[in-house]
Amino acid sequence: MNDAEAGKRAAAERALAYVEDGMVVGVGTGSTVRWFIEGLAAGRHRLAGAVSSSEASTALLRRHGIEVLDLNAAGPVPLYVDGADECDGRRRLVKGGGGALTREKIIAAVAGRFVCIVDPGKRVEVLGRFPLPVEVIPMARSHVARELVRLGGQPVWRQGTVTDNGNWILDVHGLAIREPEALESEINQIVGVVSNGLFARRPADVVLIGSDGTL
Repeated sequence: MNDAEAGKRAAAERALAYVEDGMVVGVGTGSTVRWFIEGLAAGRHRLAGAVSSSEASTALLRRHGIEVLDLNAAGPVPLYVDGADECDGRRRLVKGGGGALTREKIIAAVAGRFVCIVDPGKRVEVLGRFPLPVEVIPMARSHVARELVRLGGQPVWRQGTVTDNGNWILDVHGLAIREPEALESEINQIVGVVSNGLFARRPADVVLIGSDGTL
């Protein structure tokens, strides 16, 4: 196991301490979250169920015998655990490398506590080193791309990727995101955008970095 993978596993194992008996747990998507699901499986009898942000995580949860609930019927979600592609010092994130940003954003919005788990390589001073994913309605792809260029970005269509919602993704390169809350809102106002991968208006409540770092 390389250092990055060890850091992911360590952060995921630390997040298990936030899981309480009888809890409905929101579960994100990605390689770090897979370690968290492995940990959840060992104590699945403690859970009331899980709410999942992607079809991939849903399949893995069910494989481990964890009941997956529809968010509309789940009631309160006191805890949401997910990874990130980048994290700054104010717990603002870039997410969506795995394509599940919209469902991730929905669960984060309703969760009582959002715990983000990352390896140390995801920590940055200024967001934007990782391309910013933007989920778009397919017919609006070119229009949204032109608007993103106007904002200073270099959008690239993630060809061959269709989100669980049936939409496409533009990955925006070349941004130094010094005002992520403002940019998150501005991108969301572009007609044809479903959501974008900035988690700044609703940042993480806690970020667990590897084996011992915390924000």
